[in-house]
Amino acid sequence: MTDDNPKRFDRIVAILIQLQSKKIIKAQELADRFQVSLRTIYRDVKTLESSGVPIASEAGVGYSIQEGYRLPPIMFTREEATSFIAAEKLMQQFTDKSMSAHFQAAMFKIKSVLRWSEKEMYDSLDKSMMVLSSHTIFKDSISNALEILMSGIANKQQVKMMYQSFESDWATERVIEPIGMFHENNYWYVVAYCQLRKDYRRFRSDRINALFPSNTPFAVQHQRLDYYLKEKEGQEKNIIRILMDKNTAKYIRTSRHNYGFVSEEDRGDKVEMVFMNCAEDKYFSRWYVMFGDYAEILEPESLKESVRELLNNIKARL
Repeated sequence: MTDDNPKRFDRIVAILIQLQSKKIIKAQELADRFQVSLRTIYRDVKTLESSGVPIASEAGVGYSIQEGYRLPPIMFTREEATSFIAAEKLMQQFTDKSMSAHFQAAMFKIKSVLRWSEKEMYDSLDKSMMVLSSHTIFKDSISNALEILMSGIANKQQVKMMYQSFESDWATERVIEPIGMFHENNYWYVVAYCQLRKDYRRFRSDRINALFPSNTPFAVQHQRLDYYLKEKEGQEKNIIRILMDKNTAKYIRTSRHNYGFVSEEDRGDKVEMVFMNCAEDKYFSRWYVMFGDYAEILEPESLKESVRELLNNIKARL
């Protein structure tokens, strides 16, 4: 590859942008992103250094760029500008008011460097795209929930909150050490060490009634978020097989993913669906009852017993 190759020029500019996006970046990260060899990355970084970009490198650690060095205003492609619209709409619906406002302020800066044609396109598409959510992700009374939680995670400081669990009729005070957050099935979940329970717990965002930051450092050393998410994957699970009327099956295609859906197979006028569900899950049988008159449980036997018990309880109340 020659130095005047346009692809190499684009890659070198992209490397410079990525160097400014993180404190330290390993050469292997860059090689993986651009799908080139480590030798090519070394050569490209050397080119940046030769052009006056202040890059520091340390064997086994990675590359870093001198604090304060900044690119001149960046020009975005039409496709990149379009992606900002979707991101802005999602931020408005799936974050709290404070985070949404911060993102909107950042978008004003981004839009300031767009070409006039791209600004006109942005305004046009902005009016033609909507993201609707039927869920309340955070209570309106906590406008800066994400900001408080993310600050606690970044600074390794405890957070106090009032939390109402699904089983409780009122909120209890919890002091937590937030480790990370993930978004699943339209809700944010906080993975944290709970001082009350002396164990790791997951807290759903819409059940948090109040949040208060603190300057108290973590009392426990924690693993990274992915460690605790893998723990969930490692829980004992049941294999569930259901045979369902094909016309009915289409109505649960969205909700089934909340119950461990794995696969489906055509069985003539019926569909066989396979689920992997946590053994202690109490809610699968209740979900099944909604469409049970059009379905048959193939396995396990324990699910059949659970559904029978539920139906008997319902019958006793009629």
